[in-house]
Amino acid sequence: MAGRKIDALLALRSDGKLLVGRDRIKVLEAVAEHGSISKAAKIVGFSYKAAWDAVNAINNLLPSPAFITKAGGKSGGGAEVTPEGRRLIAAFHRLEARLSSISTAIAEEGLDGDQNFLLWNVGVKISARNVFHAEVVSVVKWPVDVEVTLRISSAHNIHAVITNEGADDLGLAPGRRVVALVKSSFVDLESGGADAQTRNRFPGVVTRRVDAERNCELLVDIGSGKTMTAVLPRQEVEAHAIGEGSAVVACFHPQDVILATD
Repeated sequence: MAGRKIDALLALRSDGKLLVGRDRIKVLEAVAEHGSISKAAKIVGFSYKAAWDAVNAINNLLPSPAFITKAGGKSGGGAEVTPEGRRLIAAFHRLEARLSSISTAIAEEGLDGDQNFLLWNVGVKISARNVFHAEVVSVVKWPVDVEVTLRISSAHNIHAVITNEGADDLGLAPGRRVVALVKSSFVDLESGGADAQTRNRFPGVVTRRVDAERNCELLVDIGSGKTMTAVLPRQEVEAHAIGEGSAVVACFHPQDVILATD
């Protein structure tokens, strides 16, 4: 194996698209340097849409936004990487340096008989479009279910209902860091109003609508740097005249939230 290089890849994926990886970090670095998402996209070889998808996904994973826009909006204003984003960039490079040292050792020493080799390709593949880094606020246990309140930003809480066994396996307790996942097909969009049956309700504005033959994908900005993606029947979307700029409420049931821990 002498002379060969093993590339240790760190990646978090959703629907085959990188949420956090080298290219996404390059986008943030380019924005930090040039103050423009369009310039950053051009430099790293992304389309404008792909660059926005990347930073939105990263924002959803962090306690506070890594990326914000300045006055003027996406087309007329600038963009800025926040201190949280700069910490992410630094942490990513530190971890990648450690992985590089591991791959170098493997290339030099080989793998045969190495019982301590645990890392070939570090990656998590996730089908859910909505992935949030969260902190457990409260855990209320009932005979069958457990109600968990999760903070995904200073302005947003998510409520989840899981089994007692699941809560025990995850070691859930206030202060515990988890990842909350919600499939886009579980997210509904409403025009507003009260709904006592749905605890997870997030007012926002549709910033993108992508149409297919049967379904529409809608990206909703819910504030504090967080977005939610919903996939709804196109007939339903058109019947309610939901498009870019529409004020909606993204909602989903607590039973539709999946929790994951390390």
